Amino acid sequence: MSMLKGKTALVTGSTSGIGLGIAIALAEQGANIMMNGFGDADAAIAQVKAKGVEVDYHGADMSKASEIEAMMQAAEKRFGGVDILVNNAGIQHVANIEDFPVDRWDAIIAINLTSAFHTTRLALPGMKQRNWGRIINLASVHGLVASAQKSAYVAAKHGIVGLTKVTALETAQTAVTCNAICPGWVLTPLVQKQVDARAEKDKVSNDEAKKLLLSEKQPSGEFVSPEQLAALAVFFCSPAATQIRGVAWNMDGGWVAQ
Repeated sequence: MSMLKGKTALVTGSTSGIGLGIAIALAEQGANIMMNGFGDADAAIAQVKAKGVEVDYHGADMSKASEIEAMMQAAEKRFGGVDILVNNAGIQHVANIEDFPVDRWDAIIAINLTSAFHTTRLALPGMKQRNWGRIINLASVHGLVASAQKSAYVAAKHGIVGLTKVTALETAQTAVTCNAICPGWVLTPLVQKQVDARAEKDKVSNDEAKKLLLSEKQPSGEFVSPEQLAALAVFFCSPAATQIRGVAWNMDGGWVAQ
């Protein structure tokens, strides 16, 4: 498969979880990949390189505009530009609003929302010039509905859905599209931490904690996989998706249908 041969994808937060899954799937379609993230970069890069494409890595801290600019310039220098931008980097903190640490609020808004504004504003001129582009924002079901104790995350993800719609409208007459993917529970390192905390709090096994977590929100009782989300990202890059613009597409085992 080489639908994306000659294209370059930049995937933020791609050293593990959903981001790595998407980077691998885009590489399988022939896209060169610029990776980013704080996980085990060497292992992640090796997995993507195994698909036979060019891979580079930039360790930009997604809370810092200057580092994001440096990463975009590095992609430009190495690959000639970014054709597919996947805004996936994210962090989480759970607390009631009155107890929410202000520095955690600021960090979540910066990494989960503002970083996508910076990458988008820097990627758009080149995409318009080359007359092709795909911007895929990883929102969340929390971009569509709320959960208690996740004020910063829910605010950021609702913001990402709004940014997606505006970007789609501003590019509506071009060959650039922008869409959001809204996953439900995915067993990423971020969610595994919540499972571990749940197991400890309720004094149950890890498997039992997973079931409890899923039963509250996700009717299917099963986690969404990074591979399933990656297949949707690949679809958004396909010719069939040319008129899909500004959607917030939930893949959530029925969470939002309730």
